[in-house]
Amino acid sequence: MSAGFADHFSARAADYSAFRPHYPDALFTRLAAETRERRLAWDVGTGSGQALAGLRAHFAQLVASDASLAQLDEARRLGHEGLIAARAERAPLPASSVDLVTVAQALHWFDLPAFFAEVARVLKPGGVLAAWTYNLFAVTPAVDAELGRFYAEEVGAWWPADRRHVENAYADIALPWGGGARCALEMRAAWSMAQVLDYVATWSAVTRCRRVTGVDPMPGLAARIERAWGAAATHEVNWPLTLLTVRKPG
Repeated sequence: MSAGFADHFSARAADYSAFRPHYPDALFTRLAAETRERRLAWDVGTGSGQALAGLRAHFAQLVASDASLAQLDEARRLGHEGLIAARAERAPLPASSVDLVTVAQALHWFDLPAFFAEVARVLKPGGVLAAWTYNLFAVTPAVDAELGRFYAEEVGAWWPADRRHVENAYADIALPWGGGARCALEMRAAWSMAQVLDYVATWSAVTRCRRVTGVDPMPGLAARIERAWGAAATHEVNWPLTLLTVRKPG
């Protein structure tokens, strides 16, 4: 992984906060149950704060960091607090001060050896590192076929190389301290066709395709999704969610 900060999302920070799915309550309940103390959680690569409301229900104090100032501005606009501009690999946090470190759909962007060393520094003995990821979602077979072709063929060349970790559900990322545990969860939402398309438009590959080629791939996809959608106003959208957790010895 590159040690430099690859900023794929600042240009669409407001869209990212508006159109990304919400994480299920079951995820945060599980994290709280695995954490010995609930004094301080650090959410790394927080973006516009998708995980913060769920964490705030269980922890006395939150610190959320991101290297993107645009994403942090959006998080502030949404009312989130405890925000700091910082790289994941260099956090302005005291040693052995954090009970839980969370990484929501961002671990694949980090310099992993440097990040894991920083996690080892800031976590209390017995503290937990938790990272989760999700890839393609399911709607209906007809819609899924169009989205799959779009993902792989139309914008496939524009995905950053580190996206492979998401496609592998983080199976190729070795966590510290012996590897930890994996858990399969789900995100669900009842979305309209417009919501699905708004979400797809936030993909980093779509943004990169537009920037490099000057061509927007979304109108063509929208026409095909409209034909595949059917008469229903909404469909249930399902994302398989993979959670990785590991406990610092102590």
